[in-house]
Amino acid sequence: MTAANPPVSQTKSFSTVFLIELWERFGYYGMQALIVFYMVQRLKFPDDRANLVWSAAAALIYVAPAIGGWIGDKILGTRRTMLLGAVILGLGYALMTVPSENTWALFGALSVIVIGNGLFKPNAGNLVRKIYEGDDSKIDSAFTIYYMAVNIGSTVSMLLTPWIKNQVNAAYHNEFGWHAAFGVCALGLLIGLLNYFFMRKAMAHIGSEPDERPVDMGKLAMVLVGAAACAAGAAAVLQYESLARVFVYGAGVVLLGIFAYLIGTSHRDERAGLIAALILVVQTIFFFVFYQQMSTSLNLFALRNVDWSFDLFGMHLLTWTPEQFQAFNPIWIMFLSPVLAWAYTHFGKQGRDLSIAAKFALGFAAVAAGFYVYGAAGHFTTQPGKTNSWVMVWGYGLGSLGELLTSGLGLAMIARYVPARMGGFMMGAYFVASGISQYLGGLVANFAAVPEHVTDPVQTMPIYTHLFTLLGHWGVGITVVSFLLVLPMRKLSAIHHAAGASSERPEAEVPVHVRGSGD
Repeated sequence: MTAANPPVSQTKSFSTVFLIELWERFGYYGMQALIVFYMVQRLKFPDDRANLVWSAAAALIYVAPAIGGWIGDKILGTRRTMLLGAVILGLGYALMTVPSENTWALFGALSVIVIGNGLFKPNAGNLVRKIYEGDDSKIDSAFTIYYMAVNIGSTVSMLLTPWIKNQVNAAYHNEFGWHAAFGVCALGLLIGLLNYFFMRKAMAHIGSEPDERPVDMGKLAMVLVGAAACAAGAAAVLQYESLARVFVYGAGVVLLGIFAYLIGTSHRDERAGLIAALILVVQTIFFFVFYQQMSTSLNLFALRNVDWSFDLFGMHLLTWTPEQFQAFNPIWIMFLSPVLAWAYTHFGKQGRDLSIAAKFALGFAAVAAGFYVYGAAGHFTTQPGKTNSWVMVWGYGLGSLGELLTSGLGLAMIARYVPARMGGFMMGAYFVASGISQYLGGLVANFAAVPEHVTDPVQTMPIYTHLFTLLGHWGVGITVVSFLLVLPMRKLSAIHHAAGASSERPEAEVPVHVRGSGD
């Protein structure tokens, strides 16, 4: 930005963003590990309400970055908007430390988190792109390392926050452990901001055009007022189920309308790529319905019907809490990501790499297999109504493989098939579609909502395994349809390539970006 600034290494600038992203993900996933349990166990929500509240919040969390990226680019600056988002996120987690059983207190805190995530998430990623702008040889590896921060932060926090909650509750014989654990999430953001403060010089030359000018206090005030209004609206969406449904279904109709308009008005050379992108976006929506089960039905299944002890060949290894089982997702992601990255590169050099459509189909096959593993849980019981903990390990492993083959390639699909002039908008549309499916996933989870009077694990086991088996069947159906679409997708891709729209972005060069995770 300023030529007078002394040169700063790209590595130091990257490390600055990497660390604040790591701590931000630490806070977010530490909260996610507990939130459904908190509503069911602490606030005494019935299963169906807890599932839908969190699914609506997840939908808003995915939608918000579409606005936050624009604010960073055009209004406040990418760097400033990211920092503002981090501060607001920290405030949201801090609000969750307030010991109150008032639902508006919870919904208000979640809404602040929605706003903070919307401002932080897109701009942190944009800063990484700007650090390596013009250096294509480094950007792929930088993004791969950057997204590992998601998994490092989430793994640690998903294991830590449940442990802290239990330790505080046991020590003081009360329920404050929940709020102490949420406080750790806020502490993570504070550490991230302090670290950024000490390394801020490494980012002085990185940002968008508004970052080069002094802060426009009028624009900042407008953004804060708008954020407060959006937070109030988000809290209302979380409180009133009917409003949430109107919001989600309305967003779906608008999204399909925009796709139809773009396909209908685009140049014929662009049309094939847009149709291919639409097909893959719809498939991604189906994937996130499965993915949302991790934080809803699978979490509650771990609470009620999983033996938390890990034993191998008769030897006890360790005991987890039900909130910690979701950590298997990022653990598997970290293990599988380099394996898939190597496979893509290896087979790509030989000209045998699969198309994105084929990878999506294989991803759904892995997801279906994972849910069949959960569905068979009743056959691997260690005591009446309690399944072996290794069922969760292998189920999460297959689901995580499916995640990498579908949502892990979602943004790569946008980059491959969408014209550059629509790229920014379509990235936002992709996240909106993902948000819609998070809410639909909550509706699906409610097929396993356990009645409040049913507490016997022998009775709850078939409620969950029936849903998981049904999801396995759905996964097989989607896999079959996905494989049937491979040939038409190949034809669309050939037309798209013939038009020269993506001739310089071969699929094999697209890195495996991870998570979804809330990514």
